[in-house]
Amino acid sequence: MTPIRLLIVDDHPIVRDGLRGVFSGDPEFEVVGEAGNGLEAVARATSLDVDVVLMDLRMPQMGGVEAIQALRQADESVRVLVLTTYDTDRDVLPAIEAGATGYLLKDSPREELLRGVRAAFRGEPVLSPSVAGRLMGNVRKPPAGGLSQRELEVLRLVAGGATNREVARKLFISEATVKTHLLHLYDKLGVRDRAAAVAEAYRRDLLS
Repeated sequence: MTPIRLLIVDDHPIVRDGLRGVFSGDPEFEVVGEAGNGLEAVARATSLDVDVVLMDLRMPQMGGVEAIQALRQADESVRVLVLTTYDTDRDVLPAIEAGATGYLLKDSPREELLRGVRAAFRGEPVLSPSVAGRLMGNVRKPPAGGLSQRELEVLRLVAGGATNREVARKLFISEATVKTHLLHLYDKLGVRDRAAAVAEAYRRDLLS
């Protein structure tokens, strides 16, 4: 099996060393590079054929949110998993809105981090419990009245980590129909991907 190719982005060398140690002993993963700031991250992610970027947020020269935006513009297939110590509104929401596939905290257990990278690689939303709770409590917009019951069902399953195939099986519909529902959801919620749809749904109190 081809390993998941990782780029570790953090301005602290000791943190990068620790993360490399987490993944280096597992053949499922390959750390192909490191970066100390957002500018380096964008350059190396586009030149190293990276699958998942582990991205810190607060860094010199270019922060994580700006780097996520630049990466998404350069190559939408690259998944960005934020890994930071901060779970405040001013950190979480901009990162998700910029296009991050997931958001984990640095104190996450090793197994949660490995699961998070696997899920991000598959394009599935990843949120640490504290971040999910913060999004649920952060209702800044009124509930979206335009979602159908079926779209809400799809949204709930996606928020629970279900793949398109699993959603299709649970709702007894085709994967093509699931994709259509997701496209409608993205349009109605004003987002571009699964992680952002889940984050926006929590903000609008649609999943509480």
